[in-house]
Amino acid sequence: MKFILIMSSTKLLSIIIPVYNEQGNVDLLTNAIEDAIKEYKYEIIFIDDYSSDNTRNEIKEMKNPKVVLIEMKKNYGQSSALQAGIEYAKGDYIITMDGDMQNDPSDIPMMLDLLIEGDWDVVTGIRQKRKDSLIRTFPSKIANYIIRKTTKLDIQDHGCALKIFTRETSKELNLYGELHRFITLIAHINGARITEVKVKHHSRKFGVSKYGLGRTFKVINDLLLILFQRKYLQKPIYLFGNIGILFFTLGVLINIYLLILKILGNDIGSRPLLILGMLLILVGIQLFTIGIVADLLMRTYYESQDKKPYNIRKITTIENG
Repeated sequence: MKFILIMSSTKLLSIIIPVYNEQGNVDLLTNAIEDAIKEYKYEIIFIDDYSSDNTRNEIKEMKNPKVVLIEMKKNYGQSSALQAGIEYAKGDYIITMDGDMQNDPSDIPMMLDLLIEGDWDVVTGIRQKRKDSLIRTFPSKIANYIIRKTTKLDIQDHGCALKIFTRETSKELNLYGELHRFITLIAHINGARITEVKVKHHSRKFGVSKYGLGRTFKVINDLLLILFQRKYLQKPIYLFGNIGILFFTLGVLINIYLLILKILGNDIGSRPLLILGMLLILVGIQLFTIGIVADLLMRTYYESQDKKPYNIRKITTIENG
């Protein structure tokens, strides 16, 4: 463990903290971080997401050479703020945490040693004895359950902001909307090796929570988007094409049934089933066509930007004796 500490202390840590109206917390948080990681080289990056209180001035008044303040031109949201911090960060290891003092910086050395010792790409926290209201914990539990059941990522607490990434893993993240809630899932989709560890969690001291039930629908939409990207991003024809073929087949079967009735002398012109059969055929053709267009768009996406549909973790050459 001592060897790991010596090795990790030679690397630069970038602590990324998005803040929005966190007056009273930023100074206390900075002091707590410095006490926790004084054995390391580090930079603390605050991203102010257009706060309406005195948060920005408090950060500036610290006059701390290890503190960087990134000011957003307007309120873009936590995902964009995190992305801005990650793009600026110069560290070998990227650490994300909230600015509300609920995460405990004293957990950072333990998580960093675990990341290096286990050769992980991401170490994320599991908040113990979580000090949040039911309005925040209930949607979080639902999202965690859905992710565990629909993916192979068995993580208990996706909502914990305290995470440590290798530089390469963090730079591969593209965060927008509300995707910061699923940052570990995005890293997993990119091929990152992820583990989790229990961390401390505290009650908020200053300010008020920015979360509520109103964000639940955003979370559901973003989760559906991520699940689509995970399974069908490279081959959208498999989703749209399969559904289109199903609808088209049902429509054809309905129309064959109606044709038989017509041959037998029955009147089918006024039957709603005829409209349903034709509608299913048209929707099926349309969905299949959308699948083809989406597939061509994905080919253009990769080829025009010289992107690869895969990520390589490591290349090892074996030399003979």
